[in-house]
Amino acid sequence: MLRSFLTLAVFFALLLGCLNTFGTWSASAYQQPQTAAPAQPKPSPTNQKPVKADKGNFTAEQVAEITILAYGSRQLLSQIRRNGVERGRITRFMPDGKSEEVSYERRFVRGENIDKDKVRLDQKTPSLEYSLIYGDGRLWGIINGASFVPRADAASTFRSQHRHSIDSLLRYKENGSTISMVGREQQKGLDLYALDLVDKDKQSTRYYISARTFQVLWLEYQEIPDGGSAPLKYTRKFLDYRLVQSTRVPYKTLLIEEGRQTQEIRILTITFGVKIDDALFKSPEA
Repeated sequence: MLRSFLTLAVFFALLLGCLNTFGTWSASAYQQPQTAAPAQPKPSPTNQKPVKADKGNFTAEQVAEITILAYGSRQLLSQIRRNGVERGRITRFMPDGKSEEVSYERRFVRGENIDKDKVRLDQKTPSLEYSLIYGDGRLWGIINGASFVPRADAASTFRSQHRHSIDSLLRYKENGSTISMVGREQQKGLDLYALDLVDKDKQSTRYYISARTFQVLWLEYQEIPDGGSAPLKYTRKFLDYRLVQSTRVPYKTLLIEEGRQTQEIRILTITFGVKIDDALFKSPEA
């Protein structure tokens, strides 16, 4: 009996030793080796600061391009303003203090550049109706169905309004014009950029652009009037800006000659993208 008990005790002791050995081997066999995490690089100190656009250091091209964006972007202007009809009133102020009011309708088709534009300006006074037409690089008039050569002063006014315009700045690249920065200045409490534009005919226009809205507030140029010998200073002011088909348009324009206002143009309606018959820009004698 005693021998049986001792034999059984030895058997259990041997079994317990085997289990302990197996457990130790299993734990060591299945334990995942621990690896050290890769060292993260320490950020190196830097003295760089965010670059901010300095409006005072804008180039002429930067000011011109931002101005184009303010009016709607080059692509949008090319698409929306490819043609249109504008109606309004022109008031002319005479040196003797009298004034003359004219109703007008302006139809236009935009070309690749200003020389290839087509413009027809129909004007109506209480006593007269006539049209001035620009196309194929030349200007002529129509009255009572017959063509005529416009007076020199009328032709000069028409060409100046077309050449010294906001559109000439918005299309300076298409027209092959050059621009240069005059500087940033303060006038009458306004923060302005002054920009010079010279076209292919060496005609110069100075634009005064708001540094806040990048809209053209006025422009200046000099021309020798018909029959004159010395150049006169002209200022064209742009007021009452409105949004028309996602583009900016001034509804009021003032023309000032040597400090005296000689003309006011008020737009009543304007529509872009209107189909216009090309026959309107052809001479009846063609």
